[in-house]
Amino acid sequence: IIVIINQFIQETIFNIFTSLWGCILIYSLGNFLWTLGIHQSVIYSSILEPFLLISILQNIHNYILSNIIPNIINIALVPTFGMIGGSGSTICLLLAIYLTSKNTNNKQLLSNSKIPSLFNINEMITFGYPIVYNPYMIIPFVLVPAIGIFISYMAISLNLMNNCIIYLPWITPPFLNAFLATAGDWRAIIVQIIIIIIGTIIYIPFIKLFEKNTL
Repeated sequence: IIVIINQFIQETIFNIFTSLWGCILIYSLGNFLWTLGIHQSVIYSSILEPFLLISILQNIHNYILSNIIPNIINIALVPTFGMIGGSGSTICLLLAIYLTSKNTNNKQLLSNSKIPSLFNINEMITFGYPIVYNPYMIIPFVLVPAIGIFISYMAISLNLMNNCIIYLPWITPPFLNAFLATAGDWRAIIVQIIIIIIGTIIYIPFIKLFEKNTL
């Protein structure tokens, strides 16, 4: 019975959740729930994270043995490239506010939350901007992390950066986490910068729409 469960249920679910599109789908669902005030850890920590943890452990094991690293999607890749500054990759939102916003309250929010965001703590933004119950922010909040996961996946697939083999604390700042998670590959920092630039560009029009509606 245990063998049947492992082969036909656990391995099947593992293969789905650690695939590119399976991971993006589940993780995006969690971020969507965040916009409704339901913390995405309900989906991420409870459903997705256990399989991502198995994935990174397999990577570590194979790295020690000098084998090919088997899993691109793992518990190091998702937060490092799909949670930059916190859920929704809101460091991109802060950069977009800095570049385009003329709203005094938003500027004050930027000033107060920029330091916590460097350690991926963004509840101040999620509830203060707000993200929760803000229809203008649903699309970028869900889309930007998905794009981050996709770009980093493709970068690894094309051998443009190392696979992630080190499991870091989630409060590790951007750039440092990319460098460490890939065992010191500086190219991972470039990939993270590209993701941040694209994410910032995506957030900008939605910020403008939200501020126009607020005025």
